[in-house]
Amino acid sequence: MVQPTNQELTLEEDIKTQAPASIESDLIYGLEARPPFVESIFVALQHVFACFVGIITPGLIICGALEVPPADTTFILSMSLFVSGIATFIQAKRFGPVGSGLLSIQGTSFAFLGPIIGAGLAVKGSGGTVEDALGLIFGLCFFGAFIEIFISRFLHLANKIITPMVTGVVVTLIGLTLIKVGITSMGGGVVAQNNETFGNPVYLGVSLLVLAVIVGLNCTTNNYLRMSSIVIGLVVGYVVSIPLGLVDFSNLAGLPAIALPIPFRYGFSFNFGAFIPFAFLYVITSIETIGDLTATSAISGEPIEGPVYFRRIKGGVLGDGVNSILAACFNTFPNTSFSQNNGVIQLTGVGSRYVGYFISVIFVILGLFPIIAGTFQALPQPVLGGATIVMFGTVAVAGIKIISCVNLTKRNSIILATALGLGLGVTFVPEILDKLPALIKSLFASGISTGGLTALVLNLILPGRE
Repeated sequence: MVQPTNQELTLEEDIKTQAPASIESDLIYGLEARPPFVESIFVALQHVFACFVGIITPGLIICGALEVPPADTTFILSMSLFVSGIATFIQAKRFGPVGSGLLSIQGTSFAFLGPIIGAGLAVKGSGGTVEDALGLIFGLCFFGAFIEIFISRFLHLANKIITPMVTGVVVTLIGLTLIKVGITSMGGGVVAQNNETFGNPVYLGVSLLVLAVIVGLNCTTNNYLRMSSIVIGLVVGYVVSIPLGLVDFSNLAGLPAIALPIPFRYGFSFNFGAFIPFAFLYVITSIETIGDLTATSAISGEPIEGPVYFRRIKGGVLGDGVNSILAACFNTFPNTSFSQNNGVIQLTGVGSRYVGYFISVIFVILGLFPIIAGTFQALPQPVLGGATIVMFGTVAVAGIKIISCVNLTKRNSIILATALGLGLGVTFVPEILDKLPALIKSLFASGISTGGLTALVLNLILPGRE
């Protein structure tokens, strides 16, 4: 019998006609299986616990760096959870071409921290308010998401421009340039710098305790303890901080019972110079999403080549872009696929996308009740710093792993050295750009965009390209 063409097939028909993936799988429930209600809830909660901290941490860091008022910080964190629930549902359910149709969890991206903080501080430095800064940030995030949507339609060309060398440099710089943010939190954060208590031995002791707990649990052979190491470390630090007087619960009393989503609560603005780093990072985020969704496909026993796989990848990256637009509209930061869920799929043996529906509902409920976000907003900066210093270091290590897969010829070594040198250089000595035109200064103010653009351009123009 003659099979219909790929263009005539829906994704569901593709799944039925696609040859089974040649990947061994120990799954109890596959992608299209529908686990019983109780089992679905249990598995969904494990995904929530694995991703919860990662979703709210970028918002905590950004709001801390920009000195956003506690009430607004709580609202932004609530919206991060709310949007993650909606975005996860879109990815798992799949609406036409939007979404991967995999058990893919969406959460706030760490990649944008540097440019977001830089753009916000620039607004405040020029006399703007916190609301002005947030309005610009969400405007930049909104328009940048269209770049990812555009890229999703041309993924077959991406590997000609964004090579492993370029991606490795950018991921490494994301981690290395954020180390300053993590170490600042360990010393007490921006508030401690302003009141001259920065580096207090109590702050350092608490942050090092959190760091020790996380490192210790990661050295165990128990997979559940390793997966929960960051959550446990934060809880230990939180509990220890209470008798030390580092936790302030006074803001919880004034929180509303329910946080109603309010689109564009902080306004909406745009600056082309500040937009360049965002645009570049949306390109890199697209590449990272491809890798993450490929891993999810493999772990779920699904094809990692052919029409089904390719359509899922395109739909997943498109979903990333659409979800980032939703995030900007609802006053939170760019969304991307999380890799933590892959470990949960492996441990539970459940790859069903229908579990994603339960995860979505849980995140939406958590986001609608500010008391939950408010409790985390009260998390002391030293506790957060003890955890993020490891997390950011891990991002840098991931970039190094990508680079290690590249053949470091003389040409590639020059690209790597130049990109890292310039990227870290403007991070350590940002005043070197002070006498340049505002547009150029904005373009190269982020070490990520400086290093990434350097690697991209050198890779295109230096002779000997493979």
